[in-house]
Amino acid sequence: MRKIKYAIEMGGGYTCIYVKGEGLALKEPTLIAAEPSEDGYKVIAMGNDAKKLVGKTKDNVEIFTPIVSGDHSNFEYSVVLLKHFLSKVGFRPYEDNAIFIVPCGLSAHEKENILNVCEASNLGNVVLVPSVLCSCVGEGRNIDSSKVNMVVDIGGTATEIGVINMSSIIKGATLGIGGKRIDASIVNFLAYTQGFVIGLPTAEALKNEVGSLYENDMLNMEITGVDAQTKTPKTVVVLSTDLRKAIEPFYSEIVRAIDTTINTLPPEIVTDIINNKILIVGGGSKIQGLDDYLKKHLGYPVEISEDADNVTILGAGKLLSDPQLLESIIEKL
Repeated sequence: MRKIKYAIEMGGGYTCIYVKGEGLALKEPTLIAAEPSEDGYKVIAMGNDAKKLVGKTKDNVEIFTPIVSGDHSNFEYSVVLLKHFLSKVGFRPYEDNAIFIVPCGLSAHEKENILNVCEASNLGNVVLVPSVLCSCVGEGRNIDSSKVNMVVDIGGTATEIGVINMSSIIKGATLGIGGKRIDASIVNFLAYTQGFVIGLPTAEALKNEVGSLYENDMLNMEITGVDAQTKTPKTVVVLSTDLRKAIEPFYSEIVRAIDTTINTLPPEIVTDIINNKILIVGGGSKIQGLDDYLKKHLGYPVEISEDADNVTILGAGKLLSDPQLLESIIEKL
């Protein structure tokens, strides 16, 4: 049996590291702040420190996520960020092995990129495990069974759809829809409809506080931004019903993708999915009214995880303590 100490999830929104025997040891934004230098770009902040700088830096400072939809093609910055996070959890270079959580729809080239990032970050042996499998384990579902589970993970930069049977994925898809695209949509919506300019952190706060899929939700929030014409500070009250216009199209697209995936499956598998309910995880599943929205527009029973933000990394943590199940997964990858 393999001796694996760490489970690592580098998502488009957050990076999480679970340490065997200790639990969830790190959760920070997958962000880097960098400014131009004589040698290219100089990193000035990472993780939590980088997020504090969003919207508050000089124009030449870039704050970005080096990973989009699980793709680590921005090799240099992925390595810098992973090394930074590993240094915070007692990591021993070249000695410690890890589970690395990945989207289910990665190409061979994208998987190779991730393994190269891990190698350059001085990790030992690394096993790539699809996120939807970890989510199922984290929710307490039996993935090593002939009964089929379906998982939808609405993350920071992508949405994962996976159909699971006997510890393997029999159908999977990745959509380029996540919380960050929704935040950007809110920024664009307010600029277009109200001539009101806000930053992404304010848009994220709006989404989290008053974002709703209920058609007649009465929530509202007062925010301060800039008038697009006068360039002067302006305070407005944003209604949840208005915000829905910027948010709902993304969830409509997710519903279509789920429906399309199910329509390609044999009746026996669909029956299992109905009996087990579709498991919904990820930060994007916390939007108010999602349960009712899915019941109305999808037509299949769903279960939204109570710990949607952390269920995936916690599931990977469970795999660290269940080497038999982990080996079963690895054999079928």
